[in-house]
Amino acid sequence: MKIAVLGTGGGARAHIAKLAGLGHEVHVGTRDPEATLARTEPDMMGTPPFAGFLAEHSGIALHTFGDAAAASDGLVISGIDGHNAVAALSAVADQLAGKTLIDYAVPYIYRHEPEHPWPTPWGIMPKLEPVDTDSLGEQIQRALPRTKVVKSFVTQEQSTVVSPDSVGGGDHTMFVAGEDAGAKQQATDLLKAYGWSDILDLGPLVAARGMEMYAHMHSAIGFGLGHQFGGHFGIKVVR
Repeated sequence: MKIAVLGTGGGARAHIAKLAGLGHEVHVGTRDPEATLARTEPDMMGTPPFAGFLAEHSGIALHTFGDAAAASDGLVISGIDGHNAVAALSAVADQLAGKTLIDYAVPYIYRHEPEHPWPTPWGIMPKLEPVDTDSLGEQIQRALPRTKVVKSFVTQEQSTVVSPDSVGGGDHTMFVAGEDAGAKQQATDLLKAYGWSDILDLGPLVAARGMEMYAHMHSAIGFGLGHQFGGHFGIKVVR
């Protein structure tokens, strides 16, 4: 299958490598391929330049966002950061039309001055925007009415998403939400290929609000476990 992954950060790289290992043809999208390949410094999360990753993974094609989306034969995974996702995806709406888009971004605003800041090992905790009465997933769906948006992957580190057996033997829960049953089934099938067995459908895309707001709890648990960034752990819904 030809699958597009939009983004070149650490999370996107986890999906790129896993999908390629599963035998898929992976098309990676970035804003400016030349600029991406020219970078020599780590990103804000400490992820090494993408050129080195690409050199270690032969057969991966790097494109603009639009060309990567167009190359997909039906499934696109978006790792575009939450602050820029709606604008970047809206610009390639035609290439995304009719396709399933799995969004795992958290709508973080990193530069803000809260009255009561939450100190973290790497600075002030970013704030969520939107929150409570809207979600990034819903904003993307409104901006892309011809695309079938599914919110998933967002409650775990992406390294855990693509390798659930690395935590507790895989005995934890992943969530999906969206308006299109067929698109959610595509996301579920991909999760099963990754190794997930406990996948809970939360219903319509409005449930993305809960998944995105969980990001702060995910960070808090990670800090409690002594992890500086995110954390290698899972959550289990006990029925």
